Order: sequence, then C-alpha cells, then structure tokens
Amino acid sequence: MPLSRREFLERSAALSAAGFLPRLPLPEEFGTATASAAIPGAGTAFRARPTVVSSANGIRGVKVAYDKIIGGEDPLDAIIAGVNIQELDPDDQSVGLGGLPNEEGVVQLDASCMHGPTKRAGSVSSIEDIATPSLVAKAVMDYTDHVMLVGPGARKFAIAMGFKPQNLLTEKSRQDWMRWKSRLNANDFWLDHNDDIKIKFTTGTINMNAVTAAGDLSSVTTTSGMAWKVPGRIGDSPIIGAGQYCDNEVGAAGSTGRGEANIKSCASFLAVELMRQGLAPEAALLKVLERVVATTEKRLLDANGRPKFDLEFYAVAKDGRHAGATLYSGGRYAVCDDKGARLEPAAFLFRR
Repeated sequence: MPLSRREFLERSAALSAAGFLPRLPLPEEFGTATASAAIPGAGTAFRARPTVVSSANGIRGVKVAYDKIIGGEDPLDAIIAGVNIQELDPDDQSVGLGGLPNEEGVVQLDASCMHGPTKRAGSVSSIEDIATPSLVAKAVMDYTDHVMLVGPGARKFAIAMGFKPQNLLTEKSRQDWMRWKSRLNANDFWLDHNDDIKIKFTTGTINMNAVTAAGDLSSVTTTSGMAWKVPGRIGDSPIIGAGQYCDNEVGAAGSTGRGEANIKSCASFLAVELMRQGLAPEAALLKVLERVVATTEKRLLDANGRPKFDLEFYAVAKDGRHAGATLYSGGRYAVCDDKGARLEPAAFLFRR
C-alpha cells in the first residue's frame, strides 16, 4: 500500500535525524498495488489490439513492454520497464546513465508519465544522480499528492524512496562535453543559430505509449534533455501535455526532439485532442507538426520557412491504431504488436 502523507513525513524526518534510510518500497516494487490498478469494470466490453509504440531507440523496450502487457501487467509498469532499458544503457547519450550533461558538465534528467485508467500523472525535472527518472516520476504519482518535483527536492524524494544515487557522467559523455567546452569563445551565446555556429546543441529522448486489450492506456517520456543546456533548463519531457499525454478514452501521444518547440504548442495534448475529434493517429500527428511550424519564431526558420530543427511524435489510439510523424523525411519509430517488434517509417511534413 502507498504511504500516507503522515507516514512519508515521519519517515523522512527519521532519515534526517538518524542518518540512515528507512525501509521503504524499492523502485522495482513501485506500482504493484498502487495507481496501476485499473478502474473496476472499465473497458470490460471493449477489445483493443495490444500495441506499444516508441521512438526508434525504444526498439528493445517495446518488445519487453508488449510481453509484459500480454502477460497481464499494467501498461504503465510495462512501458516504464521498457524505457528503463535505455535509461540504464550508458551508450544511449539521450537518457539516464551516460546522458549528455549541461554546460557545467552535470547530468540533469527529466521524465513524466501518465496512467490512463486512474487519470493520474507524475513528473520530475532537473534531477541529478538518479539513473531512472521515469521510476521516480511514477513514485511521485503513486506516493504523493503532487504531479511534479524538481531539482534538489526531486533528488531528496528519490533517495527517501529507496533510489541509490550514482555518478551519471560516463567517460564518453565527459569527453564530448570537454570537446564542446574547448570550442567556446567570447562570441558564443545561446541564441546564436547561424550555420557556422560553434556550439552544437543536441537533443534526444525516449517516449513510449501503450494500449492493452481492454483499451487501457499509459505513456512515459524520459530524457537527459538538450546537451550543454543552461543548468536548470526544463524541456518538454517532464511537462504533462507536451512531452507526453494520455487519455484513457482516446489514446496516448508523446514526443522527442526540440522540446522548446513542443512546449509552445502543448503538442502531445493537442495530438490526443485531435484524435478525440476523429482524426486517425497519423493525421493527428501531422496536424500537430503543422501547428509547430506555425508557432516557430523566425530565427529558427530557414530561407524556405522550414524549421532548422526536427521534432518527432508517436501516438497510439484506444483501438491499437498507431503512427509516428516527423518534420522531415527519413524518420522511423518502434512498434510492437502481435506482428512482433519492428521499426516503421514515420510520416513527415517536409522531404529532406
């Protein structure tokens, strides 16, 4: 059972006073009897095609999540297990362990999740030293009355909940940061987006969404954010309605790419709302991308009025229909259903 507010505060006080960590539920125990329980009777007459979709780097994770869903596990628990693979992979520099750091060489992570059956959500941002922020976001959802925790507060909460802090900066990411740092000069600043820009900002994330046979949906997004970012920068990933959004009556959607462009359009929320109005997932995602282009400031557009960045969206409807869409051609997304795990081409607005 989840801790009451009184129990949580008492245990936190005991931790501070005694200097040791009390026995709280371990990260792998989260969700076994908490918000992951479906609403009784919900969807009993509905039959969907179980489906998991994600960004392309989730190709291993979608299979893990799908197998767990087919085995009867809750969809949010399943997809968090899927994204944990990337969070704990030091070779994926877009998330978790080994994620690219901010301008000071510190890895700061963001994540958010939504659980369709219970209409609950959790989020963390700018959390340091914890490799699996997706699990911390779920802990916020399961064990607090809040939706988002940030910075030192998020880290303190995670440690109180049993997560073990560790150094997230791998040697590879440290070397990349040092190379970036060595190219800085007095003329570099954050709004410089000329072709000869000396500071290369990179983005990367994993989003995963799922629907069960009963039509229950969940979504999760986790990231290390924009590389070399200003410390404390918050992208779209931890923002409900931007980095991901889930409505158990309609579908789920999420995003990777330039978070600042996504935030201004509340794009994942918009995608789900367009599906609510009757658009198929692909059509909804393309409409969202059109909105992103329309709200992009001039300095980020090329001579043809096209964005200088890319942005990708992924969606699954309540019946199992799915899609991926990007600003530019060549993108792919991961999906797993009864046909197995695979990469499929994403729809796009512009041809490269």
